[in-house]
Amino acid sequence: MFGKRRTYLDYAAGLAGNPSSPHEEGRQAKKVLEDARTTIARLIEVQSDDVIFTSGATESNALAILGYVRSRRALTGLASPGRNNMHVLYLPSAHASIVENMKLLEAEGITIEALPIKDYRVDTEVLAKMIRPETVLVAMEAVCGETGVVWNTREVADVLKKFRTAAVLHVDASQAPLTEKITRDHFGADLLSFDASKVGPLHGCGVLIAHRTILMAPFYRGGGQERGLRPGTEAPELARKFAVALRAAGDGRATFRATAERDRARLISHITSTIPNVSVHEGRSQAPQVLNLSFPGRDTDYLVALLDEAGFAVSTKSACETDSEEGSRAVFVLTGSAEEARATLRISWGPRTRARDITRFAEALREAVTFIDSDTQR
Repeated sequence: MFGKRRTYLDYAAGLAGNPSSPHEEGRQAKKVLEDARTTIARLIEVQSDDVIFTSGATESNALAILGYVRSRRALTGLASPGRNNMHVLYLPSAHASIVENMKLLEAEGITIEALPIKDYRVDTEVLAKMIRPETVLVAMEAVCGETGVVWNTREVADVLKKFRTAAVLHVDASQAPLTEKITRDHFGADLLSFDASKVGPLHGCGVLIAHRTILMAPFYRGGGQERGLRPGTEAPELARKFAVALRAAGDGRATFRATAERDRARLISHITSTIPNVSVHEGRSQAPQVLNLSFPGRDTDYLVALLDEAGFAVSTKSACETDSEEGSRAVFVLTGSAEEARATLRISWGPRTRARDITRFAEALREAVTFIDSDTQR
């Protein structure tokens, strides 16, 4: 009836095909989005409709924490802050998107409490004594983004199962894909967050893994996309690139982990043998591509600037907390030392980082610290 030449006259829906549109361009965009969803679901070993696309781990964490607790509050009729008897536990060394949203819950009348930490692990014996009938959520990381400590999420999950509590376990697994398994069963989690920028050069996309039986309240209303939890036009191309990067991370995981462990050992050996008064922060289980150091008595912000000038990009702490003047919250929680927390340096690398670059960095770091020390002594 009509010719085959297509003219796109649906710019009001978006300059490219909108996945919610009924025409061919919309269907193509929808297929890209759903293929990405299926790929990610298979990698995490969940159902496709468990995958909710977001803008990144910060939004995923917020949706998991606020969305779940507010939903539970609405179901139990505890709409008034004075009647909120819910109890939530969280990892105090976790990313700001966990800690700050806990503060929001507290402002809404929810009782929040920090998970007990001992020897860079959640102390499950103490945790078992903290669980209450009204405990509804435990939120923590899989891997600490500042120190690389791998947390014992499955042990925490086992405690919750032992007490047959109704609490769900939320795990921010955004730092895990390069070196750790990423299946939901591996973490023992009910809710999982991932971020595209942690597995490839891609910003603006993440996922929250949540089964349909886990009810959550959306932050706002809209077109009903992503199970109504994240309404708004989806970004199929970002989702596709995220799925590709996540699959590539899995394919190269074993090789990268072995390489990173070797480079880490060499880097630590060089640093500790050439630089005095330096501390290494690591746990019994460690993501090898993240190395956190403290240089007590030195200005590590100045150190970062010197290294930047030398051609090396490093940081003192999480990029989301760069403006904080209190030092590394994660290191303070883990060590109890304010002095070490104020003098941290985080070095982290990926599959594209070459061994010779790590060696060059070690020497540049030694020179920069020597310069700072000599300048201080003048």
